[in-house]
Formats: sequence, C-alpha cells, structure tokens
Amino acid sequence: MCRQWHGGPGGLHAEDICAQGASMRFIQWIKVLVLAAGLATLPAVAADAGQPSDADQRQDEDLWSVDTGHPPELKSSAFVLADEASGQLLLERNADEVVPIASITKLMTAMVVLDGSQSLFEEITISGADIDRLRGSRSRLPVGTRLSREEMLRLALMSSENRAASALARHYPGGMPAFVRAMNAKARQMGLEDTRFVDSTGLHAGNVSSARDLVRLVGKAARYPLIREFSTTDAYQVKVGRRFRRFGNTNGLVGNPDWRISLSKTGYIREAGRCLVMQAWMQGRPMIFVLLDSFGRYTRTADARRIKQWLESGAVQQRADLGQESSG
Repeated sequence: MCRQWHGGPGGLHAEDICAQGASMRFIQWIKVLVLAAGLATLPAVAADAGQPSDADQRQDEDLWSVDTGHPPELKSSAFVLADEASGQLLLERNADEVVPIASITKLMTAMVVLDGSQSLFEEITISGADIDRLRGSRSRLPVGTRLSREEMLRLALMSSENRAASALARHYPGGMPAFVRAMNAKARQMGLEDTRFVDSTGLHAGNVSSARDLVRLVGKAARYPLIREFSTTDAYQVKVGRRFRRFGNTNGLVGNPDWRISLSKTGYIREAGRCLVMQAWMQGRPMIFVLLDSFGRYTRTADARRIKQWLESGAVQQRADLGQESSG
C-alpha cells in the first residue's frame, strides 16, 4: 500500500510515488525473467560449444593438399581413400553407388557379437544350418566342430570363415533373425544410409553398402580392439577334432613389413567382385582404404599398393599453414 502523503510545491504526490515504485518493481521483474531465460539456454550453448563449427569442419576438410593431376590408375569399380581423423576424401570414384559388399559384412557381424557381451570363452558348435547352401562355398570347419566364441570370431575376421560367422549369429539371443535385426539397427545408429544386411556372412547379395558408408563402418569397427587384433592376425591354429588346423589371413598385405595395417577385411562373391577395406597408417596418420568390385584375384591388393605409392610420391601434402600433427 502507498502512504497518503502530499509534498509541498514541486514535491511528489502519493500517487506519483506509487506509480514510480510500481514501475521500478516491473523493471526488476523483467530483469529476473531475462536472467532466468538466459540461464535456461546455458546447457544448450555449452553442448553446442563442444561441436566443431562450420569453420572448423571446413578446416578439417582442407587439411590435405591433393595433387589431382596424376591420380593412381585403379582397377576397382568403386573406391575411397579417406583421412580418418579429418574425414577428408583424398581419392574417390563411385563413392555413393550402392553395391553388394560380400564378406565386408563380417565387420558388422563382429561388432554385434561384441556388443552382445556374450562370453567369448563359451564353446559353440558348427551345425548343418551353417552349411552354405546358397553358393556351395567350402569350409575347413566340419559340422560338429566345437570352438570358443572367440576362436569363431577370429576365424570369421581373419580367414573369412562363413560357417564361423553363421554359428556366431545362430548362438545370439533370438538366433539369426534377431542377429540380422541388430546388424541393421546398428547400421542406422551409425548413420549408414546406404547399408543393409540380410545375413551374417555376406554370402547373400542383399548385403549392400556404398564406399562412403564403409569408410564410417571401418572407422567404427576400428574402435574395437579385438576386431583390430583378429582381422590383422597373420595366421592362427585351432583344434578341429583331433588335429590342429592352420588358418591364414585372406589379405596378403597383412604381415608385410612395408605396411602398418591396424584393421583389414576382404570379401568376394560374384555380384560384389573382389573387395578390400583397411585401416592403415600413412604419413603418421590412419587412412581408410575402401576398394570394391575389383576384377581379378590380386587386383584389390595391387590397387592398395598403387594408392600407397601415390601417397609416398608426394601427391598428398599436409597443409603447412595448419601445422604438422603428431602421430602419437
């Protein structure tokens, strides 16, 4: 309430004092509302602050200066060479074409197995359901073979053993249908717009992706230490029945001292051609190689060698104004 007071000539009347007080309280209230609104936006601002700005992303894309005058002559129908850290594509052809990817599928198989947190020491058995009746491909794991989940996973990645990949999916909670659903759910979670899976082996031509999508898939798979280890094992022995059998890596570049390969996967079916994806270190940085639909048994590795020679020729240089980054 306002006191009933009247000032002298030129003084304030009670009505004036009430009006002024109300005005001041109104202004203070507005300030409180503005401050509260500002505080409410702080979390969003903080979250945005952690994301790279458009300028930062453009800088990453321009990290490398690429001489496009003399690109390597590659035989693969679709390919991408990407600097993993910056995401810059140094080479590409038909990067968005959706094609069958054969046993490159097994990288997603491995991620789903490891995400499932099932015991790697549990023994699982090859059964008649794991026989390839679609293409009649051979296997060195006869029906009845019992191996640990870890051994099955290693053989699926290193030697591209189809029966091992099938058995891993069958022993997943819900069996093969649930496993394939988990593969596709993870693909969506990873933002792979061109990627679809219909089995865990890659034998079906319905397992498809694009070279651009596979860059991201390889980068995600490389975050799993066991996938890196198993896919780059040069050779491994397992006991099958009463005898030990030696399995080798399907990528002849693994174990080559001229290469530092930290992830590898090959693939082949008639519809996909010869395929190869790798994470390999070049110029002190991880590079992702995606080579799809190569014709000829050795073309994919020959293409990888041509890319390596091209990089070592100085065709790609890190921009001096951005400074050299340590390889760690």
